[in-house]
Amino acid sequence: MVKALVLEEKGKLNIRDFPLTQTLGPADVRIGIRTVGVCGSDVHYYTHGKIGPFVVNEPMILGHEAAGVVLETGADVTHLKVGDRVCMEPGIPDPTSRASKLGIYNVDPSVSFWATPPVHGCLTPEVIHPAAFTYRLPDHVSFAEGAMVEPFAIGMQSALRARIQPGDIAVVTGAGPIGMMTALAALAGGCAKVFIADLAQPKLDIIGAYDGIETINIRQKSAAEVIAEATDGWGADVVFECSGAAPAILGLPALARPGGAVVLVGMPVDPVPMDIVGLQAKELRVETVFRYANIYDRAIALIAAGKVDLKPLISATLPFKDSIAAFDRAVEARETDVKIQIDMQGA
Repeated sequence: MVKALVLEEKGKLNIRDFPLTQTLGPADVRIGIRTVGVCGSDVHYYTHGKIGPFVVNEPMILGHEAAGVVLETGADVTHLKVGDRVCMEPGIPDPTSRASKLGIYNVDPSVSFWATPPVHGCLTPEVIHPAAFTYRLPDHVSFAEGAMVEPFAIGMQSALRARIQPGDIAVVTGAGPIGMMTALAALAGGCAKVFIADLAQPKLDIIGAYDGIETINIRQKSAAEVIAEATDGWGADVVFECSGAAPAILGLPALARPGGAVVLVGMPVDPVPMDIVGLQAKELRVETVFRYANIYDRAIALIAAGKVDLKPLISATLPFKDSIAAFDRAVEARETDVKIQIDMQGA
């Protein structure tokens, strides 16, 4: 039995002892969890009980954004040792699958992903994880930053899908955690400037404090107007849609330059309409993003080098005993909150 934060069913969380089988294999490591981020998908399972085809039919441990310390290594593990500070990639693919062989293991249909039914997450004191998907953190990178690698990896995947060229102008629609991560990744990837649009001024104030980022409050002025003025009517080289909102998706062609790129990052709850002719008339390249692949080491390197500072995006850290309160706060979706984390030490 382990102590864990358990989603019993839609709308019901408990911190309780939970029967979890944890057997260390030769290629695995045992990790003491130190910090876990509260992700929007965790919150969605809490409030809705499902995401698309993934339905919570029985109690499930939540959490997939994590960092910790190696407690034990399997016999075949050579690149990690006891005491190493690490973060973990939560999606484990089948190494023999066609997707994995193509290097796109993030879309492997058989991937096992923490806190995606029926797979348990990491909001528990210890986990067993494959060493191949466990990454050592540099000494000066904190556990809190390590737990931010997972959402930042989505931003990195988005920037790579965009095929950014040095000096590009980008627009991000939606200043939630993933929108902010995408904006920072776009800057790190070579964009000269990134505009980010949202309704919530407090969130815009947070991300607007970074050099190279300009904010657009769409309550005051449309993103299309601002981008037209900033580019002499030409449009942005890359548009990242991170809100999942139907109006933003319909408005994408108006933001992009002819021959530019649109990257769909946000996930709408329901199917939404798209302006296909608007995309065609500019011959816009449309890319899609689902999680990430072969990104974690790059994300850690950028953070370690000081090229990306994610610390200002951590809004609050609560102890494990208050993890239900942490989720309830995340449900509130305060305009001043970006990322809430849970400190597992002493759990």
